[in-house]
Amino acid sequence: MAKILLVEDDDLISSAVAQMLNRENFTVETVADGAEALERLLALDYDLVILDWNLPSMQGIDILNRFRKAGRATPVLMFTANSSVSNKVEGLESGADDYLAKPFELLELKARVRALLRRPAEYTGESLSAGSITLHISSFKCFRGREEIKLQPKEFELLEFFIRNKGRIFSVEDLLDRLWSCDSDSSTDAVRKCIARLRAKIDEPGQPSPVQTVIGRGYKVEDA
Repeated sequence: MAKILLVEDDDLISSAVAQMLNRENFTVETVADGAEALERLLALDYDLVILDWNLPSMQGIDILNRFRKAGRATPVLMFTANSSVSNKVEGLESGADDYLAKPFELLELKARVRALLRRPAEYTGESLSAGSITLHISSFKCFRGREEIKLQPKEFELLEFFIRNKGRIFSVEDLLDRLWSCDSDSSTDAVRKCIARLRAKIDEPGQPSPVQTVIGRGYKVEDA
């Protein structure tokens, strides 16, 4: 399951694109502010970034330049309302992998997203682990040791998020904002229930849960 960061300050465009990507079973985080987007990009791992050129607090081209200078190779698809050749050249020379001028068709965007996600080798065979738990991302499988554990999409997405961010503590509200923002069932109760279901599946009897509760702050995953 690919994880995509969508950086777009137009609410209508952001909502339409996020809904389309969710229907394609991608995990989507949305951000409307340039500075916040750069902060997330430097702190977290994504499989693809969809980045608008014109953003509050920091332009998309500046985000892209700083992201590439930090050594990050994540594919980036840029949106812009300016379809001039010079604008496109500047974006590509700054490290963009693809470019889409507004207005665009969602079908074309979907095709470009899938094409970009086919490029990096690390995506197709990526696996993540924490203790005895291993996730095989492209095949959507979870193992505890050699035992396969069947997870629902949201459970898998939640566990993947925790493992990608080992040691970081996330409150229920953080998880709601990052993983449930486009879901119809978006509530703190839905987050807590998902954590409970996940623990019931991955926990070993008599052993601490990989998903640790930090009293008064939230949840985290660390290696055993």
